[in-house]
Formats: sequence, C-alpha cells, structure tokens
Amino acid sequence: LHVEKEWQLIEEVVGAAINRFNGENKGQVIHVTIPPDFPLVQFDGGLIEQVIINLLENAFKYTPQNTLQNTPQNTPHITPIDISAREGIHEVIVEVADRGMGILAGDEERIFDKFYRSQPSNSKGVGLGLAICRGIIQMHGGRIWVENRPDGGAAFRFTLPMTEKPPGIEEEDDPDA
Repeated sequence: LHVEKEWQLIEEVVGAAINRFNGENKGQVIHVTIPPDFPLVQFDGGLIEQVIINLLENAFKYTPQNTLQNTPQNTPHITPIDISAREGIHEVIVEVADRGMGILAGDEERIFDKFYRSQPSNSKGVGLGLAICRGIIQMHGGRIWVENRPDGGAAFRFTLPMTEKPPGIEEEDDPDA
C-alpha cells in the first residue's frame, strides 16, 4: 500500500464516507461535530475514508437499530452515532463513537488483530476491518485505539500527525496600495 498525502479538509472525507452508505445505515442517525475552522490535515483521502467507513460499519453492526435512550426529561430519542474531530498538540484526533454493547474488558487491543471478533455477532465479516484501520493509521504515523464510553458504547479514536503547518493562502500584492 502506498500513502499519498495531500492537504485536505477532514470534514470532506467524513462526508464522503457517510455518503458511501446511501441509506444503508439501518436507520441510525449520524451526528458530526467538526469545528468550522478546523485546519487542513495532510493524509491520503482514499485511505482515511476507508478507515471511517470501516469504523462506521462496525458502529452500525454493534448498535441496535433505533436505539432509544432516556433523556433527563424522560423523553426517548434516537441515540446517534457520533463522529467528531479535534486538534491535539501535534495531531488531530478523529472519533467514531456508538451506543452499542461496548468492548469486553481485555479486548481493547485484540480487536485490532486480524480475524479477531470480540463479541458474537449475527453480522457478516471475518474480522479484518479494524486490522486494516490500524495498518492505514500506522502508515500515516498515527495511532488508533478504542475505549468504552462511560454511558455505554464504544469510542474508536485515531490520530493523524500535524508535523507541518498547513499551507496558507498567499495574498496577492495590491497594485493600488
């Protein structure tokens, strides 16, 4: 696999990954939170799109359709799959989080191994999606991990390094100045 990094907007790749499902998201709502002033990041768009697709597929598999959660006002609502991005010190952190069963204790690293499937599932797959994600992220110089959410579900996070400053928009000299 060859990584061809280019300066890109992470929200465009997230949007492209979401659009690939074209209604196949089993009725789940996807909530995206990316700041409007999020910087350009250097990465291979096709490969990072594949990472997000694999993480979304897992979220769809392990989050029951139309999961309801009671709010403080005791009114049920559909709990979304959350995708977010934020800046770290020398990296950006992207998260895909669900409200499924979460990860069994001790499986946090093993689920990234080839052919490993943490929990019994009625869904198809051979256990390669997360191993592929790990390989792609490592090729970018980042890391990927999972944590259980305190209120249920799993949060998959990956980083992309920001070792260089994004290119700025060069201002043209004003001949009238």
